[in-house]
Amino acid sequence: MAFVESPVQLLNVLEWAHSDALRVGEPLSAVPPQIRRDVPVSPEVSALTIVVLSPLDPMSRGQLRRVAELARDQGHTVRWQEARGGTMAPLHTIGGLASKLRRAKRVVIGDPFSRYVQLLLTITRARDLVVVDDGTATMEFISQLARGERLVRWHRRGGRLGVRDLVFAPFSASARRRLTPGGKRTVEVFSSMPVEAPEGVTVVENAFAWTRATFGPPRITKGADLVGTSLVETGVVDTDRYLEAVGQLARTHGATRYFAHRREATDKLHRLARETGLEIVRPDLPLELIARRGPIGRTILSFPSTVVHTLPLALAGTEVEVAVCDIDPAWLTENASPRAQGFLSGVTGTARDVHRLQSVRTA
Repeated sequence: MAFVESPVQLLNVLEWAHSDALRVGEPLSAVPPQIRRDVPVSPEVSALTIVVLSPLDPMSRGQLRRVAELARDQGHTVRWQEARGGTMAPLHTIGGLASKLRRAKRVVIGDPFSRYVQLLLTITRARDLVVVDDGTATMEFISQLARGERLVRWHRRGGRLGVRDLVFAPFSASARRRLTPGGKRTVEVFSSMPVEAPEGVTVVENAFAWTRATFGPPRITKGADLVGTSLVETGVVDTDRYLEAVGQLARTHGATRYFAHRREATDKLHRLARETGLEIVRPDLPLELIARRGPIGRTILSFPSTVVHTLPLALAGTEVEVAVCDIDPAWLTENASPRAQGFLSGVTGTARDVHRLQSVRTA
């Protein structure tokens, strides 16, 4: 069984299933790129049941439904759960999944920080656990697991635990123990991020082989495209500084389109379009698939985010260049986590096959 809560997690489950099928059969390097789309899925992988713990925001739901269609086309079973549709929804969801989860021999999860997933991990008896990428959060998960720390998202501020944190602490601690290999229990991390495995954890590279085998190559336009981020929405970056930086990047590099992050606020995007003149694009699929299908700009501009690691892999063999602009410390809000600057710098510094841009100076 696999549990996902975002379109990127679901895409990475498809990538993992493709990679696992090739590992069961032939090594990925032994399968020519032009025929990888025809590689049969192994019986073990074809029996995968993917449970979508649906979020509430419309953009995420829309993208999830589109990627779910792709998953069904690959022969997987997709079970859509309205996991957040009212106060009783979590109890109904967990109760309905418990028996099947107890029988599962392998469990794949997309977000080890999710309280939903942590609760489900206390039920499973599976000996094989797989964590697929949930973007750059995977880097923080690996480092916290290696240090034996409680699982906390990087953008959350430190300090005292809230009431909900205290109530949930035993479940979180239990989930962390289950995600630590030991005895007959194995833990695999399937990632495109630059992570170093803690002792006993197996790391398998996500090279976006399924995406490249299924879509593209894309038609490449002469201009530049800009990728949005939800750093404003998470309280890390100041809105005015962000909008000014986007405008300067667009003018400097001739960008005309802005691919919005699925969690970006509508009012912010309206203001961005008005002040910068950029065409706002609300993708209906994860950007890795959008870029691979094309058309896409010859240059893709981004701030530190997951795509500076994933797009070079998804677009390997094309002439598209990915360029990343650092976050100036002056853009951070007073509520930003003390770890924010170091984490964002690490995201940029560890990215491969990207062009580094100097941070934009704002007023």
